[in-house]
Amino acid sequence: MTKFTDLGLNQSVLRAIKEGGYETMTPIQKQAIPAVLDNKDLIAIAQTGTGKTAAFSLPLIQKLLTGEGKRTAKGARSLILAPTRELAIQISENVRAYGKYLHLKSTLIYGGAGAKPQIKAMAAGVDILIATPGRLLDLMNQRHVNLGNVEFLVLDEADRMLDMGFIRDIQKIIAQLPKARQTLLFSATMPTSVEKLANSILQNPLRIEVAPAATTAEKVDQHVLMVPKGRKRELLAHVLKDESLSRVLIFTRTKHGANRVSRQLEQLGISSAAIHGNKSQNARQKALNDFRAGDTRALVATDVAARGIDVDGVTHVINFEIPNEPESYVHRIGRTARAGATGASLSFCDHEERAYLKDIEKSIRQPVPVLEDHPFHAEGIAPAPAGEESKPANNGRGRRGGGNRRSSGSGNRQNNGDGRSGAPKSRNAGSGAAKPQRSGSGKTRSRNRRPQRTAA
Repeated sequence: MTKFTDLGLNQSVLRAIKEGGYETMTPIQKQAIPAVLDNKDLIAIAQTGTGKTAAFSLPLIQKLLTGEGKRTAKGARSLILAPTRELAIQISENVRAYGKYLHLKSTLIYGGAGAKPQIKAMAAGVDILIATPGRLLDLMNQRHVNLGNVEFLVLDEADRMLDMGFIRDIQKIIAQLPKARQTLLFSATMPTSVEKLANSILQNPLRIEVAPAATTAEKVDQHVLMVPKGRKRELLAHVLKDESLSRVLIFTRTKHGANRVSRQLEQLGISSAAIHGNKSQNARQKALNDFRAGDTRALVATDVAARGIDVDGVTHVINFEIPNEPESYVHRIGRTARAGATGASLSFCDHEERAYLKDIEKSIRQPVPVLEDHPFHAEGIAPAPAGEESKPANNGRGRRGGGNRRSSGSGNRQNNGDGRSGAPKSRNAGSGAAKPQRSGSGKTRSRNRRPQRTAA
């Protein structure tokens, strides 16, 4: 089976899929959808941008058609948990699109927005509830949500939820669910903590692994630029002179850092916006919409955005600061080269971050080539001053510094531990020479080709 029409889905669902421009399934969809329809618990591991949302939402919608109208007050027939508001909104948009010709009712519960409309939406019950764990648990404790009749549970980006400190909330939520249910766990990586959670809540699950854990997107052209810490802003300005970096997602480690970089870009005449946990939901959504529409060239984000941004045509991801966890690197660069497109990532590495780079290369099982053709390369590869090549203080593994713990009413515990330029010379970090491909003009080729679409 390669096409959605081969699955035996409801004709109204197939109509919505066709109108969305989708026809052929991705590898994760080909394996996951039949398994879900066959009532199996599932652990599915796949790279970002491969269509995981459709892989669980389409069979979920199909199964909910049986017993349509079974909603109970304050209850939900299915529950989809996501780590961030942005990802929850994205899932909701896809669910609504696939079910637009049906009578299934879905709603969103997440922090950063008023609770009253969410409480009202749950009053008569829903078929599909999409939620972030913190806000959901708050409303459960206030007796506005009852999960005693949930038939299907989906955990999307489970590794991220655990990384953000949601494990206790998730355990409390699951304790309120019926034991007789179907459970689906989707993620791009599978660390030990997620493996333990899966073993505790799934029954004889089928495991699908489309790509090895921590594998980076095949069509992302990855490079690292060695640069002193104090020269990163100048390097960013230099790199963005290349107009082929037309839609750029820039990651910083802190919220304040994201604001500073965005202000600098605006001073350079480059349209930009910052998105992180301190921004209101309206501000975050506006920044995403402007970036998606092409009104903003650069979106500067902390890792709050790494799992929730689904924007076509991101040409480059720039790691202004190297993440201290290899899994975050995988998810960051997965924001480009989505749905079969190509893209590029540039990582600015100072002396203190070299240990992080080594961890990343070990995790993804390949060296990241070094770009030499920029003004600060010689300074970047010079021996580090004594003591500066260790990992940054207070920013090691585990909970990242600068994070904001969950506050009252927030469904989002985000720690917020807060391009490729023309014709570069390249060498592998710590290994033999390897030159990246160049376009005939010697400038970076635009990576914004639009392939056949695959379902989100």
